[in-house]
Amino acid sequence: MKYAALVRALNVGGTGKLAMGDLVACCEAAGFTEVKTYIQSGNVVFASRLAEAKVKAALEQALSAKMGAAIDVFVRSHAELEKLLADNPFPDEAPNQVVVFFLDAPPAKAELAAKGADGERVRALGRDVFVHYPNGQGRSKLKLAFAKRATARNLNTVRKLAELSA
Repeated sequence: MKYAALVRALNVGGTGKLAMGDLVACCEAAGFTEVKTYIQSGNVVFASRLAEAKVKAALEQALSAKMGAAIDVFVRSHAELEKLLADNPFPDEAPNQVVVFFLDAPPAKAELAAKGADGERVRALGRDVFVHYPNGQGRSKLKLAFAKRATARNLNTVRKLAELSA
C-alpha cells in the first residue's frame, strides 16, 4: 500500500532540523520502499505492506531515535488523501488558503470553536480538520485548541502528496 507521512514540526521555525536524505534513510531503515520526499517540511511518501498503525509506530520510532526526541507522524493512505481532496468543504476557495490539520483522532466538538476568527471557517471531516484562511494563515489570529497535537498542510501540498503516492 502507498502512504504519505506528515512529520510534525520538522524544519519549521528553526526547530526539528532534519535533512530530507535522513528522512528517506529513516523510512528505508523502517522497511519502506519507493520513498520520496516533497519539500523540506517533513512530507514523505512510500510503499509498505504494514497496516497504518504499524507504519506510524515504525516511523516515529526511527525518527525519534535519529532526532533524540519524540517525533509525531501522521500517516494517510493514498485513498485517504484522495478522499480528503474529494470531500474538501471549501472547493471554491484558493487551495493555498485551505489548510488541512492532520490528527490521530477526531477532535472534540468543543475544540472546533473558532476563537479570534476573522472570516476563517473550520470544518472537521473525521480525524482531519479543514480551515479556510481567506486572509492567509500567516495573518490569522485564529486559535485552534487541537493545533498543538496536529500538523497542517495546505491543499496544494495534500494534492501533491496524493499524486506522489498514486
